[in-house]
Amino acid sequence: MSVLSIAVVLFLVLELLNVALLYFNPGSEKGNSLGVFHAFEKSKLDPEVHSLVRYLINWVAGTKLIFIALLIVLLVTGNETTKLWSVVALILSILVFYWRMYPAIRRMDASNALTPKGYSKKLGYMIAGFIVVFCAVLIGTLIW
Repeated sequence: MSVLSIAVVLFLVLELLNVALLYFNPGSEKGNSLGVFHAFEKSKLDPEVHSLVRYLINWVAGTKLIFIALLIVLLVTGNETTKLWSVVALILSILVFYWRMYPAIRRMDASNALTPKGYSKKLGYMIAGFIVVFCAVLIGTLIW
């Protein structure tokens, strides 16, 4: 198995764990579930709002499953060029986090809407780590 494939498989495993938490324990504080957001607990006080929140949680989890399934198909059927472009697509799609989601979670962190304090930094570093690993694997694959 190529280094490219190993990196994608590790990412898939992490994402599958995240999907499982979103579906079965969305209030968890692990795996980027919603337990870190104070608003998640507050949403339970309003059934209409909580229904919307649950719908959005399931939408995110379902969308992640689509991407996971597509990556599995690419891993199984794709040649090295296809896998290489898949990693490029992963890098670009993960970078989008810094456009809309990271500014929003930083604002929530700054307004004490998250526990633990500083969660946005931790998440930002984790996402940056994914990007760095995928870039390193991509560059390594292109060089060797």
